[in-house]
Amino acid sequence: MQASSRAWQPLTPRGVAAFAGAPLSRLLLVQFVFAVCAATAAAWFLYADGFPVIRAAIRQLPPRGEIRSGRLNWAGDSPRMLAEGRFLAFTVDLNHAGAARSPAQFQVEFGRENVRIFSLFGYTECAYPKDWIIAFNRPELQPWWGAWEAPLSGIAVGGVIACLMVSWALLETLYGSAAWLTGYFANRNLNLRGCWKLAGAALMPGALLMTAGIIFYGLGVLDLVELMVTAGAHFVVGWIYLFVSLFFTPRLPASSVAGGNPFVTPASEGTGTGENKKEARQRLSQNLSDD
Repeated sequence: MQASSRAWQPLTPRGVAAFAGAPLSRLLLVQFVFAVCAATAAAWFLYADGFPVIRAAIRQLPPRGEIRSGRLNWAGDSPRMLAEGRFLAFTVDLNHAGAARSPAQFQVEFGRENVRIFSLFGYTECAYPKDWIIAFNRPELQPWWGAWEAPLSGIAVGGVIACLMVSWALLETLYGSAAWLTGYFANRNLNLRGCWKLAGAALMPGALLMTAGIIFYGLGVLDLVELMVTAGAHFVVGWIYLFVSLFFTPRLPASSVAGGNPFVTPASEGTGTGENKKEARQRLSQNLSDD
C-alpha cells in the first residue's frame, strides 16, 4: 500500500521502482498521460510544419488534372515546385529528371506513372493505383482538404496513442523478463508481474525525451540526424532507468536468501548475540581438534 501511494511519477529511479508494487491501473494511467503528451507534440508538429505546405501545394495545382489508370494527367508545367518548407516539399516532375530538387528533409515528387519520396536515406517510389481515379486539381482537392484537415489531426493523435500503448506493452514483456532475472541474482523481492510493471514505468523517461525531441525538431533546434540520435537515446534511457531502478526495490529477507543460497549464513546464526557467537566458535574449535 505504501509503495502504491508513492507510485505517481516515473522520472526518478525511486519513482520507477515504486510502480513494481502499484496497481496495474496506476501504470496504465501514467502511460496514457505520457502517450497523450507525445501524440500532442506529433500533432502540433504536423499542424506547424506539414499541413501548411500541403495547403500551399494544393493552391498551386491547375484547374484540371487527375490520376487515372495508373497515370498522372497533368496540364501544367513540368518540372514544377508546388510548395516547400524546411521539413516537406511537393514537386511535379513527370520524367523524374531531377530538375526540381528541394533542400527540404522530405520531398514528394509526382511523376507520370509513380510518386517518389526523397529523404536523407535516398528515395523510394510507389506506382499509382491502376483501378482508382484520384483528383489532382485545385477545385476538387482544396475543399476536400479543408474538410479533412482537422479530422486527420485527431486521427493522428489517436493513432500515435494506440501505437505507443501497444509498443510499450511489447517492450514491457521483453524488458520485464530481463529485469526479473537481474532482480533474482540481486536478491530483490520481485515477481514477474512486478518486473513487468517496473519495465513499463522505466520506459516513460525515454518517452519524455522523445517528446522533447519532436518539439525541438519542429522548432528547428534539431535537424533530422539529431532527431534520429534522440530516437536512439530514448531507448538507452529506458535501459538505464530499468537497471538502476531495480536497486531501489526491497531486498529479500535474509532468511529467505540464506535458505536458497548455501554460501550465506542463516539469519539465526549470523545475527545472534555475542555469547551465541562465542559458543559457535568453541564448537568449531572442538570439531577441528577431534578431526
